[in-house]
Amino acid sequence: MNLTQNDGLKQVTSDTLIVGVDVGSKTHFCRAFDCRGFELSRRVFKFSNTGMGFLTFLRWTEELMNRTEMKKVIVGCGPTRCYRLTFQKFYRIMEFSL
Repeated sequence: MNLTQNDGLKQVTSDTLIVGVDVGSKTHFCRAFDCRGFELSRRVFKFSNTGMGFLTFLRWTEELMNRTEMKKVIVGCGPTRCYRLTFQKFYRIMEFSL
């Protein structure tokens, strides 16, 4: 996305779940927060760098959204070498198919 910083901040509202993913070569770790920075996930969630792991991540995100009554989700991850590319490609495909 080509957004200014202010445009990006406008997307985060009180009904937005923010998920930060720490990308690794074999395992990824994530946590979820609300717009004020309060952690909504009870603990760090880890998932494998595989198709099954990505589906597990989606299910975890959906369950957390339902539990917290959030309507939108923003997923962010660092540019950790090439390890993020598989997850990023999967997530974009799922984003367009939902």
